[in-house]
Parts: sequence; C-alpha cells; structure tokens
Amino acid sequence: MHGVMVETAKTTSMVFIILIGAAMLTSAFRAFGGEELVRNFLGSLPGGFWTQFIVVMAVIFFLGFFLDFIEIAVVVVPIIAPILLADPSANITAVWLGVMIGINIQTSFLTPPFGFALFYLRGVASKVVTTIEIYKGAVPFILLQLVGLAIAGYYPSLVNYLPNRIHLSSETAPPPMNPQLQECLEEYVFAYYDSEGETLLAGVSRAKGLDISYLPESQQKALVAGFEVVMGVSVLVDDVIAAGNALDAYIPEYRPLHREVRGVQKRARLADKRRAELERRIRNWAVEYDGPESEKVKFELEFAVLSEDRSTQLSQVPASWQGARDGFVERAKVLKKARIRYRQSVDSAYDSVVRLQGLIADADKLAALDKELTDLELTVQHASPEAAMAAIKAVEKKLGAVAGSGKVKSKLSKARRALKKKTPKTDKALKHLSQGIKLFQTEVAWRSRAKSELLGKLQGYDDLLKKSIGLRLQRYMTTEQAQYVAVCHSHHKDVSLNF
Repeated sequence: MHGVMVETAKTTSMVFIILIGAAMLTSAFRAFGGEELVRNFLGSLPGGFWTQFIVVMAVIFFLGFFLDFIEIAVVVVPIIAPILLADPSANITAVWLGVMIGINIQTSFLTPPFGFALFYLRGVASKVVTTIEIYKGAVPFILLQLVGLAIAGYYPSLVNYLPNRIHLSSETAPPPMNPQLQECLEEYVFAYYDSEGETLLAGVSRAKGLDISYLPESQQKALVAGFEVVMGVSVLVDDVIAAGNALDAYIPEYRPLHREVRGVQKRARLADKRRAELERRIRNWAVEYDGPESEKVKFELEFAVLSEDRSTQLSQVPASWQGARDGFVERAKVLKKARIRYRQSVDSAYDSVVRLQGLIADADKLAALDKELTDLELTVQHASPEAAMAAIKAVEKKLGAVAGSGKVKSKLSKARRALKKKTPKTDKALKHLSQGIKLFQTEVAWRSRAKSELLGKLQGYDDLLKKSIGLRLQRYMTTEQAQYVAVCHSHHKDVSLNF
C-alpha cells in the first residue's frame, strides 16, 4: 500500500506540474501579447472564420506528429479556442469546437514519428514487420480520421444535437421564456398553428360561449381580450413571417458589402492601434527611450505611412454603404418589433387565464378566513388598540397567502393604521373594516360560483393553449418541444450582420 501511494503521488504530482507549467506558459504568452498576435494573424487571413478554423486544425494536426495530446490540449487550445469562439460569423458552440479539436488530436496517436498507437503496435508485432510498414499501414486510418473530422465539421448537428437534447430535457433545462430559445420555439409554434389552427379556434369559440358575467369587470375584460388575441394570432404570426422574409431577401445582396466594409474598418482599427502606440513613443521619446535618433525617424515614417494607408483604406468604403446598412437595420427593427408584439400579446392572453384559475383555486382558502375577518369588528370595538392591531395584522398575513386578495388586505391595513395613531380612530378603523368585509364577501361569492361552474372548463382551455399561445409561460418544455429545439439549435447561425 505504501508503494502504491508513493507511486500515485509521484504520477499525480507530475501531471499537476505539467498543468501548472502549461498555465504559466499560456499566461506568459498572453502577457507578452502573443494571443493578440495570433488573433491579428488569424483575423488577417482571407475567407473569414472557416479559413481561420482550417489553419488552426492544420497546425494542431501538424503538432500531433511531435507532441502528446495533453500538451496540445493544455497549451495550444486555451490560446486559439477563445479566438474562434468569439467569431460571430460562425457562432459556433464550445461543444462542437471541443469535439472537432478532440477528433483532430486523436490523429496524434497514429501519426509518426511519436504516435503512441504505432509504438504499441511495434511492441506486439512480429520482428518481420518493419516500422516503415507500420507507418504505411496507419495512413488509411489517418485518412478515415480526417474524413470523420470533415463530416463532423460539415454537419455540426451530429455533434450538437445530443448535448442539446440532454440539456433541454433535463431537470435543469431552461424555461421556454429563455431568450436564446425564442426563435426556435416560434418556428415550432408557427408550425403548430398551421397544423392545429382549426382546433385552437374551435376551442376559443367554445370558451367565448362561457358565462363569465358574474366575474369582476377587470377579469372579464382580460379574458375577453385574451380570446381576441387567440382569434387574431394568425395576423401577428403573418407579420413576423413577412418581416423575416423581407430581411432574408435583403441579406444575400447586403452580406458581401457588409463583410467588405467591416474588413476595411477592422484593418483601420488595427492601424489606429499601431498609430496610437507610435504616437506615444514619438511624443515620449526623450523621456522613455534611450536610442539613436534614426529609430525615432523610422517610427515617424511608419506613422506617416500608416496614416496614409488608413485614409486610403477608408476611402474604399462604397458610398452606398450607409444606405445599405440603414436598410438592414430598419428591416431588423421591423422584425424585432413584430416578434415583441407577438410575444407580449400571447403572453398577456395566456396569463389572464392562468391568473383567473389561480384566483378561483384559492376560493376555499379565502372563504376559510370568513370568521376571523368578521370577528375583527368586535375586537376593534372591545379590545385595546394594540390587541386589535395585532389581530388585524395576523389576518393580513393570512390574506397575503391568498391570490388576488390585495384589495381586502389594503382595507385592513388602513384600519390598522387608523388605530396606530396617538389618538386611535376606532370609527375610521371600523369603516375600513366594513369596506374590507364587503369586498371579501364579494370575492368569496364569485370565486365559489366560478369554482363549481367555470374552473374545469378553464382548465380544459388552458390545456388547449399550453403548446402554442401559452408555451412561453410554461415551466418546462415537453419532450417533443425539446427535441425540436435541440435540432434547431444544433446548426450554427451567422450573426455577424448584427455587428
């Protein structure tokens, strides 16, 4: 046991020394501006994200010839991963990038001269088999690895789908209200409207025929407004689809111009950064630097060249750029407003049903406070102000646990404050109590009737809306919804046009 513990401690220490050394190297590399140099180099490559990605994959593949996968993972990946993940033109997921790098690093086991798998095979193979033959035999498997890498890169859903589905169907899944899920959920809901629209409208028609005349006026208005939203949801959906189609039709012509101009502006920003550094050096040359005057002249010439190049680059921005950008922004705003209008409308329509069910469900809980509330009048008349205030406060606390009892509770609070003054105003307190009791009795009456006549039908209406109008306000997505969103989120989406 002693020997095992010692050897385990040695192995663990060596692993941690490697990790600590890698972290120190990476930190030093970043501190001296190495990461910025890598970012600038990758950003200067033509072709955007995919050129950068192919270059990085090629470098990792080459390093696999000479380095173990651990060194690549703890030294190289922390430098290049943040750069690739920050590119909005691909908008890739960290899971996909990790899998792609992992598949690529796997080739380090097969690539000579230091591939572990080749050494393992050399150890068990007959002496008749030469090392060169083993190297040649590994070539098809390396090619298969690269083919797998290409397939995973071309079809990101193969990598992203399963983690997305597990996450979205787990107990820790985000609620449908999560902003990142909205576009995919709307695709699902819009398709649901197309297939189940008639069923939805028939359910609304039945709900509109319910007798709600005894409900408070505010509840009637909210419920009727919700019915109208559901009946007219197709108009809201058409507005979103039309705005989306207008934006999609505009993008193909706009995208090349956007990339060209943003590329020019990016190069101009890099030039500005270098110019600022040169300007500082020239301005503080006598104080901070001790070198020949020819070095200062060299910096001044570089500053002048950069200034001229910057002006030349910015002059290449087409005159049509601002108008094209305004056109994109305007269409994006129209789409955003249409989506917000749709979401707010359906949320308010469904929320009115949920709130009304909550009020009705608390009917018995509210009615149970009848005796305590009516006894308060006697308490205020015959007990001390302190005792009366304590009794009122106790009832207030119980009312606070009942949905929609705010108006009754407010009257009790006013009665308690009337007794709290230096000269307790018993008459005023009794007046507020009387008003509160009347409100209470009215609430109990309509809630009790609604519980027996309306609650079951409202719950049926609620069940009808859960998969469409009320989807955003549910706690979790159903398995079907989670599967749809997982597929939708598995594809990479270019969001660079928004920047």
